[in-house]
Amino acid sequence: MNAISLLRTIALFLALTLGLATPAQAQVADAELTPLVNALAPGNFKDREAAIGVLVATGDPRVVPVLEVLLEGELYFDEASGKVVFTSEAGGEGTISDPVTGAELPDLTEDGLDKVKVNNGLRRVLRTAIGQMTLLSEDPGVRLFAAQSILRDADPAQLELLDSAIAAETDAGIRRVMEQARAAIILKTPDASVEDWQAAIPVVQAIGGRDALNTLTTALNTAPEAVKPLIQTAIDGLARDRAVWDVAQNVWFGISLGSVLLLAAIGLAITFGVMGVINMAHGEMVMLGAYTTFVVQEVIRQNFPGLFDWSLAIALPLAFLVTGLIGIAIERGVIRFLYGRPLETLLATWGLSLIIQQAVQRIFTANIREVGNPTWMSGSFELGGLAITWNRFYIVIFALMVFVALLLVLKYTAIGLHMRAVTQNRRMASAMGIRTPLVDAMTFGLGSGIAGLAGVALSQIGNVSPNLGQGYIIDSFMVVVFGGVGNLWGTLVGALTLGIANKFIEPYAGAVLGKIIILVLIILFIQRRPRGLFALKGRSIEA
Repeated sequence: MNAISLLRTIALFLALTLGLATPAQAQVADAELTPLVNALAPGNFKDREAAIGVLVATGDPRVVPVLEVLLEGELYFDEASGKVVFTSEAGGEGTISDPVTGAELPDLTEDGLDKVKVNNGLRRVLRTAIGQMTLLSEDPGVRLFAAQSILRDADPAQLELLDSAIAAETDAGIRRVMEQARAAIILKTPDASVEDWQAAIPVVQAIGGRDALNTLTTALNTAPEAVKPLIQTAIDGLARDRAVWDVAQNVWFGISLGSVLLLAAIGLAITFGVMGVINMAHGEMVMLGAYTTFVVQEVIRQNFPGLFDWSLAIALPLAFLVTGLIGIAIERGVIRFLYGRPLETLLATWGLSLIIQQAVQRIFTANIREVGNPTWMSGSFELGGLAITWNRFYIVIFALMVFVALLLVLKYTAIGLHMRAVTQNRRMASAMGIRTPLVDAMTFGLGSGIAGLAGVALSQIGNVSPNLGQGYIIDSFMVVVFGGVGNLWGTLVGALTLGIANKFIEPYAGAVLGKIIILVLIILFIQRRPRGLFALKGRSIEA
């Protein structure tokens, strides 16, 4: 009896003794499972295929990680002892451990390891084996993940296994995903019956989205002539749905851009509204907030790597304090001597912006710096036909939180009351005892601090460089002027309106021409409404 026949006999024996005809999974003793795992190393690909069958027959859930690592091509064995092992890092490096018990193996070294080799045929066997073990798992979550994986790959080799799993499945939701996966596989099987094609087409159409549209479009080339009209009808229906979702996707992109513009402009709105100062250094406050985030992450990476997911929570208050204090210093040191002289204020703040840029460039160099995303801001999810990234989603939420917090500060705090009074009538507020110089300093500091928060958010969707703020200063002024100087609600509406308008114009006119069109439209709008969408009321304002 050769090795393959012996392994097949062992597999049959295990299947009979462990009762593997049912979906339930057993766990064999470590001493029994270890030699079966070690059998993956010697011999040729046929021997490994037989060894995989033996492992699947055990039904032990510890087999799945072994097969997954083997499928990735990262399973190793010790050449001296023949023991199969896991390594904590790719390429056979890092800590060496036992794949069955998880115990570290300090006696083994990286130099003595060799990779367990796989080929395309063995990879197909592995995918089938992993699918078999996970589709029949007692854990509904594992079965659902396996069904979703098969739906994504739509490998015809999984069809027979999938039929068995569908027959045994008791959960309606998981069975639906399995049936969708089966339908996708049928559309990749040209020799399937016409009846199977006719049953599969509406199932795939019901999945919706780009993947279903791509699957049907590909199937149209190999489908039997009898079902091609049915496939074309399904493709047309999905294309119409996709057009609607594309509009919704553009709206989401516009809201995402609008939230960024809101964060960048909201501080400028209160500064411009209270003090009448055209602050050309506002974009540099955004840039300083982004660099604060970069510094925080570098410190955490080098000293407290376990706190990386908390880096933004640490960076937010620090960015607000750093940029807020710098803003107060600018107001006390430069701006307060230039009130009532808008041209000089514009030139002075523009000069300050250049100084800040050069200072940052001297400290951090002109190289682009990358700020990492915490794990909870990485990846994306789908909402209907929308593809939404987590970082953009959280930035939208954060922008709304900052907006609401600022509204509450202006309405329910003493400094907020004083700011509103100075905005409406500076002379009367001063006559009533309000210290307008202090209000000016606090207002400039608050606006700069919020710009720093915007920099933290912007660091999560792009790289950080000394010129970061220049890309948002013009858009911020457009938002403030369009929405109404000093009006927060106008800033919110203006930011979202400009963001959505940009995303609808860009596909047709391009990014640069799109901004020019937006600027021309704002100029025409201001001709009719010089105070913007929401004009503030007040004697000095209306004078």
